[in-house]
Amino acid sequence: MAGEKFILGIESSCDETAVAVVSSRRRILADIILSQIAEHAPYGGVVPEIAARSHIEHLGGLIGAAMAEADMPLAGLDAIAATAGPGLLGGVLVGLVAAKGLALGTGRPLLAINHLEGHALSARLLDDIAFPYLLLLVSGGHCQLLIVEGVGQYRLLGSTLDDAVGEAFDKVAKMLGLGYPGGPAVEEAARTGNGTRFALPRPLLSRRGCDFSFSGLKTAVARLIERDFAGRPTTADRHDIAAAFEAAVGDVVVEKLRRACAIFRRDWPRVASPALVMAGGVAANKTLRQRVGQLAQEEDFSLSIPPIRLCTDNGAMIAWAGAERLALGGHSDLGVAARARWPLAELEPPPGL
Repeated sequence: MAGEKFILGIESSCDETAVAVVSSRRRILADIILSQIAEHAPYGGVVPEIAARSHIEHLGGLIGAAMAEADMPLAGLDAIAATAGPGLLGGVLVGLVAAKGLALGTGRPLLAINHLEGHALSARLLDDIAFPYLLLLVSGGHCQLLIVEGVGQYRLLGSTLDDAVGEAFDKVAKMLGLGYPGGPAVEEAARTGNGTRFALPRPLLSRRGCDFSFSGLKTAVARLIERDFAGRPTTADRHDIAAAFEAAVGDVVVEKLRRACAIFRRDWPRVASPALVMAGGVAANKTLRQRVGQLAQEEDFSLSIPPIRLCTDNGAMIAWAGAERLALGGHSDLGVAARARWPLAELEPPPGL
């Protein structure tokens, strides 16, 4: 990228209010994330109205703090990037409207970023990973396997037919009374559990293709808790169930990923050392990271997983996606709308591609 550019990134699609300043030369000058875990914990999940109100209350202060941390005025920015979807519409609107105001006030271009593209490109912020590469995107709202062929160029190999893997973790945690957020709670319980004690299903494992399904697995856990323990498992039982659930998820993800690796090799035979990127909030799960790493080694893919801070929702990934698009001549109209749903397949590459 010729000439260093500075991009402000705003992320407000769920329950983190995040702002970052990133340069086109892969420098993170500021990266601030305000979590709302305490506000949503009493409800066992994210309440959209509470999330949107929190974004409104804190976003302005976080933007000021990020600019101070980056030690530059707003006039020093080259573009304003913000998540425009998918996500909770109220939260997305808060961040996007703020970005529009900043773009209008500073005269800088607006970049309306797809939240999933932020995750998809996040590994390139720290490592100069070449296109194409294979992406496993696992988060609270999404579970997808894609071939990333370029900015705005995503080929979907498989996705969940019902619950996302992160959603399944949260619901199982709630069933087991492990607390919120569910992903880390299940992982911690599973650490001391016996994953072979209970036989849980591996949905769609025998079906061809790369699609996922976790609803049946979640239902199987609910039935196990009620049938074997009358809804009151002991602490040891809960830990064993958590470990069995985590093992089942790992088996499904690894098998579907193995199939995706074969498709990548078939369609891109000249890519000598392809990269496998694992991104999204569930990429923070240590057991899943280890299993994906083992598969990557077996399939001769180089594994790239962003640091945990960049796996969960953050402003740096939005700013970086903005930098990638800005470098290719991309920009958004100030009339761009926020979207609750926005599949990656609907994205278009910037004009420079």
